[in-house]
Amino acid sequence: MSKRMQIKNKNFNIPNTLTVLRIVLIIPFMCLYLGGHIRAAVLVLIIAGLTDALDGFVARHFNQFTELGQMLDPLSDKLTQGAVAISIAIRHWVLLPFLMIFIVKEGIMLVAGGILLKKGKKPCAAKWYGKLATILFYVTFVTILVMDVFQFYHQKTAILMLVITAAFMIFALLMYAREFFRILKSTDPEDQIDLAEVMDKKKRIKEN
Repeated sequence: MSKRMQIKNKNFNIPNTLTVLRIVLIIPFMCLYLGGHIRAAVLVLIIAGLTDALDGFVARHFNQFTELGQMLDPLSDKLTQGAVAISIAIRHWVLLPFLMIFIVKEGIMLVAGGILLKKGKKPCAAKWYGKLATILFYVTFVTILVMDVFQFYHQKTAILMLVITAAFMIFALLMYAREFFRILKSTDPEDQIDLAEVMDKKKRIKEN
């Protein structure tokens, strides 16, 4: 059997199939939610959540970890979370500015990470304020989704939660900006990274 076929067979496993299914479920979720079938959309979202729990369990229990799976899993999470946030924002226009703040924050951080890598520096690790801002963002959007399900949407409550979330997101962005400039100017070896060396090390591990 060729090496390419072995890699292909290794990638075709239950955890990766569940992860791909989670990405596919984004389409029916958005169609149902935007079509006003809120409870059916939530059911699809619950199924997607179960696949997220199952793929990790199966991968650990049967040792079915693959590089493809390690890339697909966080990607599917981001896509699912993004789809939920965008769908809710389309249904409730008042949420769009807050969604845009989140997208701009994530975009700036992605670009900043790329700049640091290009200059041979380690991108800033996740900090408590960044994690808190992200948690608040999803808690707020899930709360609004629950309001939709039980038909008791309260705009003032939603706006208050969104203002608090937006404030934390802006605070996190400013804190990450300070950390970005610190790393950029740093001569500390702990802040340095040699991508070529990292890739070479990965290649040697694969070959062994």
